[in-house]
Amino acid sequence: MVTKMLYKITDSVPFHQHPNEQSGYVISGSYKLKFDGKEFLLNEGDTYSIPANVEHSIEIIESGEVVDVFTPIRQDYL
Repeated sequence: MVTKMLYKITDSVPFHQHPNEQSGYVISGSYKLKFDGKEFLLNEGDTYSIPANVEHSIEIIESGEVVDVFTPIRQDYL
């Protein structure tokens, strides 16, 4: 499943987990991704991958867009 996320500075993505592997590409904006006890600063052109069932969160530093790919598809997004 491919999604395009539009994040505003006021958005919040608290720690959560799901049975889907998640990979993403940052189109624009700036984000702090946290998982496995690490923090990653993501900017335009960066990519990431989060294994299934791993707790993670995203802090929006600068508004922008991200393309996320989930496998298998996220039933909660349908």
